[in-house]
Amino acid sequence: VQLVESGGGSVQPGGSLRLSCVASGLTFDDYVTVWFREAPGKEREGVACINNNDGSTNTADSVQGRFAISGDNVKNTVYLQMSRLKSEDTAVYSCGLGNYQCASGTQVSDVGWGYWGKGTPVTVSS
Repeated sequence: VQLVESGGGSVQPGGSLRLSCVASGLTFDDYVTVWFREAPGKEREGVACINNNDGSTNTADSVQGRFAISGDNVKNTVYLQMSRLKSEDTAVYSCGLGNYQCASGTQVSDVGWGYWGKGTPVTVSS
C-alpha cells in the first residue's frame, strides 16, 4: 500500500493550494481518507476526512469554510482544497487511508489502523 501526497508549497496569506493524495495497493472505496497536519511546536491536528464509499465529509472547526475535501474514486485520489490560507496553516500535511471514522460534527480522528504518506509541506508567509 502506498500513499503519495503532492501539491504543497509556499504561498502568501490569503492564497490557495490544492493538495492531492493518491493511493495504491488497497481497495480505495472501502476506507476513510483523512488529512492531518503537524507544525513545529504544535499538536498534530486532524483537518478533514472523507468516507470514500459515499463521499460524505467532515472538516475541523479551525478550517471550516476555508478548506474542502473531495475524492475521485476512479483515480484513487483525495484532494484538499485550501483557500484563504493563514500563517497558522503552515505545517506538513499528511494523508492517511484506513478504517477510521468520519462523521460530520465530530473531531477528525485517525483512531484505528491505516496507512500514511510521507507528507507535503505547506508554508504560508508574506
